[in-house]
Amino acid sequence: MREKVEKAIESIRPFLQRDGGDIELVDIVDGVVKVRLKGACGGCPMSQITLREGVGRAIKKEVPEVVRVESIE
Repeated sequence: MREKVEKAIESIRPFLQRDGGDIELVDIVDGVVKVRLKGACGGCPMSQITLREGVGRAIKKEVPEVVRVESIE
């Protein structure tokens, strides 16, 4: 599962980097993907929307067994 999640993250990374941010996969526990938003994404007031609507959807589309995606600091 980790390899598929990393592949999904790689597909969305350029969009985050274009806005000065980045994403790091921290862990996967019981279908819950834990990521760290970095750079401009880390302090952005829209980061939760980006996480839910962009990152979460992209990862779940590629890896349906993912239950949810959470951001950690």
